Amino acid sequence: MKGSLLIKNVRHLVTCNDKEPVRNNVNVLIQDGIITKISTEEMAADDVIFASHMVMYPGLINTHHHLYQTFSRNLPQVQNMELFPWLKTLYEIWKNVDNDVAYYSSLTGMGELLKTGCTTCLDHHYVFPKEKGHGITEAQFAAADALGIRFHATRGSMDLSVKDGGLPPDSVVQTVDEILADSEEVVTKFHDSRPYSMRQVALAPCSPFSVTGTLLEESAKLARKLKVRLHTHLAETKDEEAFTLSNFHMRPLEYMEQLGWTGPDVWYAHGIHFTDEELKLLAKTRTGVAHCPISNMKLSSGIAKIPRMLELGVPTGLAVDGSASNDGSNLLEEMRVAYLLHRLNWSQNAPSGYDILKLATKGSAGILGRPELGELSEGKAADFFLIRLNRLELVGAQYDPGSMLCTVGLKSPVDYTVVNGKIVVKDGQLTQIDETSIVEKASQSIKRYLA
Repeated sequence: MKGSLLIKNVRHLVTCNDKEPVRNNVNVLIQDGIITKISTEEMAADDVIFASHMVMYPGLINTHHHLYQTFSRNLPQVQNMELFPWLKTLYEIWKNVDNDVAYYSSLTGMGELLKTGCTTCLDHHYVFPKEKGHGITEAQFAAADALGIRFHATRGSMDLSVKDGGLPPDSVVQTVDEILADSEEVVTKFHDSRPYSMRQVALAPCSPFSVTGTLLEESAKLARKLKVRLHTHLAETKDEEAFTLSNFHMRPLEYMEQLGWTGPDVWYAHGIHFTDEELKLLAKTRTGVAHCPISNMKLSSGIAKIPRMLELGVPTGLAVDGSASNDGSNLLEEMRVAYLLHRLNWSQNAPSGYDILKLATKGSAGILGRPELGELSEGKAADFFLIRLNRLELVGAQYDPGSMLCTVGLKSPVDYTVVNGKIVVKDGQLTQIDETSIVEKASQSIKRYLA
């Protein structure tokens, strides 16, 4: 059993599968990055984690992020702004993103995600400054490899600058031809479509107010030719709705639908302002939504209709969004906020704590097209995290382990995170990098960037 790992006598195994939500006092055997057996039988392995006092959860899956924004969080000048003025102000900083910023912001953001139980991260990077933008995607994959996290990059894009009626400055937009050529190159170089792959790529023009219809349509054609997924922001604010009505005489979803942007290979970030008929269309076409509650609250964008989406069967996952509108990369916190927000807004019709956990695991895996992720069952990827119950802040919390992370919450790092069968967090600390060194280097990078 070379390279095998045994999680021995797990007190509570929260599966997130449809058959048996919680199993107690079981052993979990992992070989070659895959869960091969879950049983009460005695088993042996090269390495053992003794878990009789632990809860084991599927790894959380982040379906929308802007990792570069980690280096522009908590800036006082934008704290009380809504989306459009917030973007215009921050673009003056973001137009200076380079490979160094991309690498260390990715290490920082994904490091925090790993420490809080996230095992797969998708990043939506769309800022490629002239003279500085080449190599950013490579820098992000290098950071993911250093940490040991499963990483989905998107080749984001913008071709509609301020002078053409968009929001971004001229220095960060590119032509459609440049974007499509680089998109194909990135997919060819990095996308691995095999089950259990550690690297995937999607195409992701930024938003209806920063790209042209031509770019959206051509990106959809290219993505389907290359057999990768499509992602963008949609229905985030009323300002966006006013933009599409004014410029195209259509609501945002109708505009995107006519450009080929619905289907099981498409998911949108936010999805706050969809009508009920639009939600039915999303359910019918299997078009997904990444829910970002903390960002939506901070930017005063609104509350997504998550209970209705779940009722209709809209594919739905969870995400932290960018760190400049969340100020953190913590899916544990995102889950608890989502649970409490919808309890406040929907009362008894709100999702349960376990429902929210499934959004962040199996639901998120679904909208990324990764059926081998998001649950703890035999044959699934060995991506999970473990939390000790014998800590003061969790006394009495074990009676409903499926809901515990949303009702009680966890305010500190998890005890173990395992990705692809490898321990990447142990005792709350990253195992693959020197955190102290990264903090120092990242802080130096921020100073250069913001100067």
